[in-house]
Amino acid sequence: MSSENPSSLLQRKRHLRRLMRQTRRKLSRREQQQAANILSRKLSQNPSFKFATRIALYLANDGEVNTQLAIQQAWQRGQTIYLPTLHPIRKGFLWFVEYRPNSPMRTNRFGITEPDPKHNKRIAPRFLQVVGLPLVAFDSQGNRLGMGGGFYDRSFEFCRQAGTKPKLFGLAHQCQQVEALPLESWDIQLEDIISA
Repeated sequence: MSSENPSSLLQRKRHLRRLMRQTRRKLSRREQQQAANILSRKLSQNPSFKFATRIALYLANDGEVNTQLAIQQAWQRGQTIYLPTLHPIRKGFLWFVEYRPNSPMRTNRFGITEPDPKHNKRIAPRFLQVVGLPLVAFDSQGNRLGMGGGFYDRSFEFCRQAGTKPKLFGLAHQCQQVEALPLESWDIQLEDIISA
C-alpha cells in the first residue's frame, strides 16, 4: 500500500493513465494484430485458460490488446465466454454475460459494446473459472492499473476471502509495462500478467 500523499498519488495515476493510453493507441494496425496473435497463442497454452469451461474476457477498446482471436479459439474448444457488462442496479459493479457469435449486443454509457443481458445468460463473478482483465499499465510485481473506475476491483472484491474463486489475469501489450505501480488497499491481486 502506498504511503504517498493521496492527492499527488491521484495526479500521478492520472498522468500515467493518459500516457499509457496514448502509447497503446499509437500501436499500428500490424502491431495490434501481432499482439492479438501472440495473446491468443499464450492463452491457448496457459493451463488455466486451456482447461477452463467458463472464461471471462473483454472486447478491446481504446487500444487494448485484442481478444477476439482468443475468443474464437475458445469457442472452437467448446468453452463458454462471458464479457463484462455494467451492472444495471449496483453502480460501479459488473455483470458477466455470455457471449456467442450471434449474441444480441448493445453499447453501454462509455461507448463500449457488450452483450445485452436481456437476451443472454448472466453468471455471477464467483462462478467464473478464469478472467482476463484489461488494464492500462502493469509492473513486474503483477500489479495492475485500470481505467480508474474500480469496476473490476469491486466486482472481484470477494477474491480476498478464502474459498473457491476465479483466477484473474491481466492482459496487456508489452509497452504497457512500467517499473512500479503504487498499491491501494482496494486493489485486487492478480494471478499473473499475460502480455503480448
